[in-house]
This record gives sequence, C-alpha cells and structure tokens, in this order.
Amino acid sequence: MARNKKKIVILGGGFAGVECARQLESYFRNDSEIELVLVSEDNFLLFTPMLPQVASGMIETRHIVMPIRAICHKTKFYEGRVKNVDPFGKLVTLWGTGEKRGISIHYDYLVVALGSETNFFGMADVEKNAYTMKTLNDAVMLRNRIIDMLEQAENETDPILRKSFLTFVIVGGGFAGIETAGELMDLLLDARKHYPTIHREDIKVIVLEALPMILPGFNEKLAKFAKQKMVERGIDIRLKTAVTSFDGTEVTVKSLDVYTKDSVDESKIDVIRTKTLVWTAGVTPVNTVKRSMLKTDKGKVIVNDFLEVPEFSGVFAIGDCALLMDPQINRPFAPTAQLAEAQAKTAAHNLNALIKNLEKEKFQFQSKGQMAIIGKRTGIATFLGMNISGLLAWLIWRNVYLSKIALPDKKVRVFLDWTIDLFFDRDISRLKLVKHETEKEYKVLDEVDDVW
Repeated sequence: MARNKKKIVILGGGFAGVECARQLESYFRNDSEIELVLVSEDNFLLFTPMLPQVASGMIETRHIVMPIRAICHKTKFYEGRVKNVDPFGKLVTLWGTGEKRGISIHYDYLVVALGSETNFFGMADVEKNAYTMKTLNDAVMLRNRIIDMLEQAENETDPILRKSFLTFVIVGGGFAGIETAGELMDLLLDARKHYPTIHREDIKVIVLEALPMILPGFNEKLAKFAKQKMVERGIDIRLKTAVTSFDGTEVTVKSLDVYTKDSVDESKIDVIRTKTLVWTAGVTPVNTVKRSMLKTDKGKVIVNDFLEVPEFSGVFAIGDCALLMDPQINRPFAPTAQLAEAQAKTAAHNLNALIKNLEKEKFQFQSKGQMAIIGKRTGIATFLGMNISGLLAWLIWRNVYLSKIALPDKKVRVFLDWTIDLFFDRDISRLKLVKHETEKEYKVLDEVDDVW
C-alpha cells in the first residue's frame, strides 16, 4: 500500500515557529499520516521580552530559555541553519559545517518563521562596535561589559576617560531600548555601592531616539509618563536624535530638529564620549528570506490574507519575516511576540483546513494590549482598553509574561529570581566570556566556482 504521509516543515524556533508547531500538534495529535518538522539554529525558544532582565542580572540566564524538544513532543527537530528554500522543488537545505553534513528536507507544506536580525542601516562601524539585544549571548555580553566598565572606572584617574567608562548610550526608544535603559540603570545603581569612588551623579545612561516620542505605537499619555519617570531616575532621553557613527570611543549624533529647504544640511552634529553603545534601533529580515525565491518587499515575504504565499499553495510566512499591513494605520504591523503567536494560530488553522479540505480563515489581529517596564517596580500598560501606570502596570507585566512561559519549572525559576531581587542586590561577578564573531553565512568550500 502506497504511503501518502504529508510533511509539514516549520523554519524558525522563535515565538511564531514554536507556537505554530504546538497548534499543529494539537490538530494532528492522533494522525500518523502527518509528519511535523521544525528547524531552528538554537534548540531552545528564547523568551526575548525578558532579555533586558538577564542583562541586568535580575534573572538567571538559563531561566528564559525553553528547550524546543520539551515544548513540542510530536515534532521532529533539526538544529541547523537554513541555507536555501526551493519552493519549486519543495526542498529546504541546511548548511553543513566542518563537523556536520548539510541536510536536505523535502516538504509538502512549509511555514517560514525565520524572524529577523538587527538592522544597522548600513553603518559598518556601529555594527562592529555596538552591543545588541537580540540573543542570550548579547544580554550576557552586555552585563559583563557594564561590570567591566565599573571596575575600570573605579580606579581610573583620568577624568575624561573615567567619564566615558561611566556613560552608557542606548540607541532606540522602542520597547527593547526603554526596558534595557531602565534595567541598566537598576543594575548600575545596585552595583554602585560596591565601588566607593563612583557616585550617583557620575553614572550617565542616555537614550537616543530619532522620532519625536519614545515608545511609538503606545498611548501618548503613557509614553509621556514613561519618559517623565525615566528622566526622574536620571536617564537622559534625547528625542529627534540620530546616530551617524560610533568608533568604539565616540558616538556621533545629529539632531533631526532642523528641517531646511536649502541643500545645505544644517542638522546639529554632536559627539558623546562613551565606550558602550547598545543598539536596539530596528530589525531586518534574515538573508535566507531575502535570497529565497519567495517574493519579498523590503526583505519580508509577501503573503495574502490567509498568511499564505500567493504563488505557492501550502507555503505560509509568519512572524517578523512576513509582510502584513495593519489596515488601521496602513503600515506594517510592529514585530511583536503577541503578533507572531496570533499569526501562528491562523497559519496552523489554515494548514489544517488545507489538509482536511475545510474553509481557511483570514488573519485578523486584535491587540490584547501593550506593556513595558521602565525600571524599579514601575511599568506602563494598555490593558483591556485601560491605561495603567506605576506599580500596578509593573505587576500586570509580570503576571502576563509569567503566564506566557511554557514550561512550569521555568515559571517557578523566574518567579524565584524576581522574589530574590526584592531582598538582595544584584550579583556583580563578571564572567569572562569571549565575544564570538558570528559569520553572517557559512562559507562552504565546494560552493566556490573558480579556485585558482
């Protein structure tokens, strides 16, 4: 008897990919004719909203990662990096390295959920010298950097050099930037008591945002409250300010206040001396998506209302790498975990509909609200149509995110980390980890056409 097993391959182990796999497992739990496959570079789901708390040492590193194999039980998992997607041959190839062979996986249905990477807008010097907040490694590197700067500043006698050690610049006033700035300030103020020569007024945390307001897309009144609270805590927020370069010791910024009709650009150029710049100002889809034969716009895969790629039936794209317009503002949806999970549910429903000849549903997004924490037990939230700020918003933030952690043991660990933080100071041990330069693409020798 001919076997007609259908294989659904999901690319990406972020919020969109893992949620889609979980939904598909519930649809096809007892169906032996459906094979589910998930491919991800990491064998865990990283709970990115809590990265700033790892960077500040509030939460232990391993507590915000959940092994994919522990979440998705019916799905076959491959740890690997996607090299190519061929929608004509229905084939996905994974890179090989010096240690492992490349793999080709055939699929009947495909879900592309490859997420995004940090966008430096072509500034190579910023890319080379800045710290980012996208991966677990980034958070650990940043924490080590901050403690290192305190160590150097404590015994530095040159006042100019000392000032640059204690100046921390965060670029981007969105969720990631604001939460990182708040957590950084918490860590610096907690750690300061161990460094007798460093005073409160020596520490400078500066947030640079090109737009006229922080937290774009948030309720304006709440965004203003957040800014006011952060300024009260000593965080310097500079709006309408764009970074033009960073060489590792100086950030060059220009003010976007002046709009002139002349050809001469009169924007005010300024220099901030700092050794540490954290870049959280935007993401871009990964190269694999841009390179694939799927039609893209600004690097994102074009999808229809069902999240399906129009030219290829049975191919879906969800999460940060899918281009989907918000009909209310006629701009692409902001890349959030909430949106990724909502798209994953729709894509899984439509895959089930395709396989069982049922009716597909169009994707409709109803935001459940937005939340951000802005430092010491203060948050802002738009929740059930209400605007909440202060301690209550901070508690709501904690409860909502705690409920979203998929594994019970990780829930308990994070809760314990938070409880310990109420009674004790942050740890200032610096773990010497070497910054690992990640290759953008793996180079494979037999890919070279002409070797002379």
